[in-house]
Amino acid sequence: MAGGADFGDGGPDGGTAVVTRTKTITKRPNLYRVLLLNDDYTPMEFVIHVVESFFQKNREEATRIMLHVHHHGVGECGIYSYEVAETKVTQVMDFARKHQHPLQCVMEKK
Repeated sequence: MAGGADFGDGGPDGGTAVVTRTKTITKRPNLYRVLLLNDDYTPMEFVIHVVESFFQKNREEATRIMLHVHHHGVGECGIYSYEVAETKVTQVMDFARKHQHPLQCVMEKK
């Protein structure tokens, strides 16, 4: 064919071309629990303040979490993406050290 496009018969080997569409499946990010650990030195009022300040809980909910930590040794403050959980743990630990309390905050995969 002079001057025109040669579409041939579907491909270099004479077959037909198949167009496939891929469906993208987005995986939800892993979530992490942020936990406070009990100790015998950090005042209950300080723990309530931490929960209110860093986890945006009201006084009643913060008190419930603090009592759970006190009675069970550990309490969940929230569930977040890795980056947010890591930031919260760092903020709580820095705040506790600044106020000379041994309060421990950790994160674990949900």
